[in-house]
Amino acid sequence: MTLASSSRKPLPIEVRGTSRLPLGMTAAQFLRDYWQKRPLLIRNAFADFQSPVAPEDLAGLACEENALSRLIQHDEARERWRVKSGPLSEGDFAKTGDANWTLLVQDVDKWDMDVAALLDHFSFLPSWRVDDVMISYAEPGGGVGAHVDQYDVFLLQGLGQRHWAISTDPQAPRDFRDDVELKQLKQFEPTHEWLLEPGDMLYLPPGVPHDGVAFGGPCMTYSVGMRAPSQGELVGDLADYLAEHLSEDQRYTDPDLAPARRPGEIDKAALQRARQAVPLAAGLDDASLADWFGRFITRYRSAQTPLAPAKPVTEAALLKQLAGGASLLRHPWSRLAWTQQRAHCTLFANGQAYPATAELAARLCGQRILELPRPPAGVERDLLLALVNDGHLIARKLRGRRA
Repeated sequence: MTLASSSRKPLPIEVRGTSRLPLGMTAAQFLRDYWQKRPLLIRNAFADFQSPVAPEDLAGLACEENALSRLIQHDEARERWRVKSGPLSEGDFAKTGDANWTLLVQDVDKWDMDVAALLDHFSFLPSWRVDDVMISYAEPGGGVGAHVDQYDVFLLQGLGQRHWAISTDPQAPRDFRDDVELKQLKQFEPTHEWLLEPGDMLYLPPGVPHDGVAFGGPCMTYSVGMRAPSQGELVGDLADYLAEHLSEDQRYTDPDLAPARRPGEIDKAALQRARQAVPLAAGLDDASLADWFGRFITRYRSAQTPLAPAKPVTEAALLKQLAGGASLLRHPWSRLAWTQQRAHCTLFANGQAYPATAELAARLCGQRILELPRPPAGVERDLLLALVNDGHLIARKLRGRRA
């Protein structure tokens, strides 16, 4: 979240809507001052709001085969959370009790025309930015825990009351718990708290920590969420699109190839050819390009992958084998290459990357049977042990044949 700095009077975080200005201001003002910038609580955004969906109707929808639903229960005494994904059954609801649980149903606007009609109130946004209307029903104490959304959301109170707490602290920690299925924050210190009534609406831009809990009795909240594809999703889909439309005749080429100086090295000239061959690679820095290409080219057209040994080899066991005259055989299905970026060398083996030294990386790529004149140490020892335990090298005593 970006908080704009200004010498004028600070913008309010709470306003009141009217029939003429449901957002408490014009849409242009809201987009200029709040959209993707700061949260806003709008009291009476939907005057005299009546929930178009009853709790029992939402529960019925959650039992449908194609509905996306989750039932979340919180055991306060043991601080445990239980999540069950739909389709749900009547038996699931019979076990919930009368507190500390919530039902989430996504895409309700696709199932109910009255819920879909709520989106007309958000016509000041491009329609393709709107994702869905999710409805949550909760008994007292019910919620999903403190969390962060990576998209804009409007939280409209539809029934009962919900206590909302948010944090506008830009330094607030964003670490997540690893002991629950939900992506909850480990720490949450609110800076603002409110109790929302039916018709009140809380707008949150991406990245604002928040926690909503049903208060006093049953409650329903309508969450109007936005579509916000990640950079990874955008690039991944664009890559698929380009791959579908590029000709098979357009390939990586190297008519300017010079004799290889060091076995297995992906040199600067090769990386430059890769950058020219791939439209999306233009924006990559040299290190990222080298990492991607090294992983890709050692996976490309590889029919099989070496299997790791049934029992991991210890460092002591490997050093003992090598001291006893064992050689290291490269597995026939291992494809190796390496790059050097300034002082850092990386060896790639079937799509995996390992820290290496240039000397050992070149020997591994150039020799199918590796004999070591001295016991390996440091990075080289760690590399050889990792390659043995990943199945790329096999320690054996050989007679007669030498590399």
